[in-house]
Amino acid sequence: MENQKKNVVIVGASGGIGSGFLSRYLEDQSVGHIFTLSRSKLDDEFQESERLTTLECNIENEKSIADAVANITAPLHRVIVATGILHTDKVDPEKSLSDIDKENFEKIFAVNTHAVALLMKYLLPKLDKENPSVFAALSARVGSISDNHIGGWYAYRASKAALNMLIKTASIELKRKNDNAAIIALHPGTVDTQLSKPFQNYVKEGHLFTVEHATSKMKDVIEKTQASDTGKIFDYAGDEIQP
Repeated sequence: MENQKKNVVIVGASGGIGSGFLSRYLEDQSVGHIFTLSRSKLDDEFQESERLTTLECNIENEKSIADAVANITAPLHRVIVATGILHTDKVDPEKSLSDIDKENFEKIFAVNTHAVALLMKYLLPKLDKENPSVFAALSARVGSISDNHIGGWYAYRASKAALNMLIKTASIELKRKNDNAAIIALHPGTVDTQLSKPFQNYVKEGHLFTVEHATSKMKDVIEKTQASDTGKIFDYAGDEIQP
């Protein structure tokens, strides 16, 4: 892709990490155009860019996803799903089985798992088949079954473990259809966003990252991703996480 500009999609660009990714890719002169999918309006600072197309999208609604993606006709080289939910206004992450709430469980899975499956359904076919491309979705280290040593957070852990399985399964199908593409999951670390606010007091010193730092590190991982990496889970430093 020496002479071809990259086309990028950022899902959840109005959120903390999503807006960070948007800033990083707007700074990247190898990027030709960026499409954003989000439910909320982007910050005013992004509105003036001629390289940006904003599309309204509710990721919990399949028709909304299909309608938004239908507006994207260019071959895609980077797709970043920067959405996720850890807790709701009504329910905190579960500390024990007695805390499990069915409605909360369904909401967590709707955003963290079901939505990403639908986004893969509509966006993976749009990845460029002639040039390298990467689909990256935010996951979490706590979604690793082998790395689970303290328990708790039932809905969030389970939704991210299911997401990791979706990534692996989709990578097998994608390999048959597009051998230039990779699909990966990314663990951002603990980032200073609304998602982590209630738990930041428990984070070790030096392990709470700014949005700029986290998205810069993850962008580096995405840009170094090869087709042979498809189906893997990486942390912000590029180290592979075992499922």
